[in-house]
Amino acid sequence: MSAMSKRKRIWGWYFFDWASQPYNTLILTFIFGPYFAGTLSDNLIAEGMAKDAARAQAQAYWGWGLAVTGIFIALLAPVLGAIADNSGRKLPWIWLFSLMYFVGSAALWWTAPQDFSVLWALFFFGIGLIGMEFATIFTNSYLPELDDDPAELGRISGSGWAFGYVGGLIALVIMLLLFQATPNGTTLIGLNPLFGMDTASKADTRIVGPLSAIWFAVFMIPFFLFTRDTHAADAKRLVIGDTLRTLVKTLKGLPKHPSLMAYLGSSMFYRDGLNGLYTFGGIYALGVLGWTVTQVGIFGIVAIIAGAVFCWISGRVDRRVGPMPVIIVCVSVLVFVSILIVTITPQSILFISISEGSNLPDVTFFIAGAVIGAAGGALQASSRNMMTRQANPERITEAFGLYALSGKATSFLAPALIAITSQITGSQRLGVSPVVGLFIIGLILLIWVKPKGDFSK
Repeated sequence: MSAMSKRKRIWGWYFFDWASQPYNTLILTFIFGPYFAGTLSDNLIAEGMAKDAARAQAQAYWGWGLAVTGIFIALLAPVLGAIADNSGRKLPWIWLFSLMYFVGSAALWWTAPQDFSVLWALFFFGIGLIGMEFATIFTNSYLPELDDDPAELGRISGSGWAFGYVGGLIALVIMLLLFQATPNGTTLIGLNPLFGMDTASKADTRIVGPLSAIWFAVFMIPFFLFTRDTHAADAKRLVIGDTLRTLVKTLKGLPKHPSLMAYLGSSMFYRDGLNGLYTFGGIYALGVLGWTVTQVGIFGIVAIIAGAVFCWISGRVDRRVGPMPVIIVCVSVLVFVSILIVTITPQSILFISISEGSNLPDVTFFIAGAVIGAAGGALQASSRNMMTRQANPERITEAFGLYALSGKATSFLAPALIAITSQITGSQRLGVSPVVGLFIIGLILLIWVKPKGDFSK
């Protein structure tokens, strides 16, 4: 990697965020997630289930699918990080998980409403999500190598996240302008869906899978061109037993590093809460407020623009004051916004009744989405930089494996809690309320986190 200029290495690293973001933006949050819930709830209603119960049940299925995938990621993430540190090689793993991303997202094409299979839809969605999450572990671990000045890493992380948001935004705009049909059968700019996509079979929506796969394949090229393993020349033979023993030793040693342990715990909860908002936001708008997939997509554009702008801004703030203040402010904001969202109905906001037919709930939800995008983007970028301060520099990939574990160890918990709450209450709105508690727990645990970590000299 040293043969590459620093500028090329940084821009190559940025392109992973650009390439992978559509899985979060198009598939997880704004297009396929709402499509899954809408299609399943329509099928359940056709079978005789009441409308509200069907929507809550569809949200529950989505939650259980994410919960199972989250458990799988949580179990393997730290092991993979330790393997990478022991072998000194990361790129072969990124190639493998990139293939999983491509296959999983492309296969979502075969989810037409007429023969919709919940099992296969969630299976392929999970394959792609696992590929993205595991590839992210390895690409995140390159961050400390991108600049010799630790103070610059916050700016680099924030800029990379902002760059990814822009990629997701452009992909979403392409989807809405060229493919996704509105209720009148044309796209937002009055065109018939590209390539004659059939709206009856929802091909105009299902194309989101292949589009995300092709986008990823094309824009990962700069990453692979400009990224090199620094220790590839002296890489050790891969020994799983030794790797697992090293990982167990690391886990047992966590109590000796209270700041690292507290940060992993804190980020475990607040990132899980944030993922809950991202994952169920579009589904919530479609079911509770009655939005169309196109409206959810426009909502996504607003959230992404806010996220990109504030990622860039927070990166500069992070460089000046460090990641800790950014994280505290963002989590505090997300606590309030979560409470606001849970109280939004077509008839009221914050338990205050509004006139019938008012567009205030829609406007408020749009504003809440922008705030979530802004605070969420800044939070994720500064959290990534904070991990470089908390980690042992000699075990950085393993540390990011643990970071992924902390982000995924309870990733099944938020979807599972939302699924359980949705089923018990029969309400989509009340179903997302557990995210409030997750943010509050994460905020409390930050009390024991040292801004520069346990390993600083």
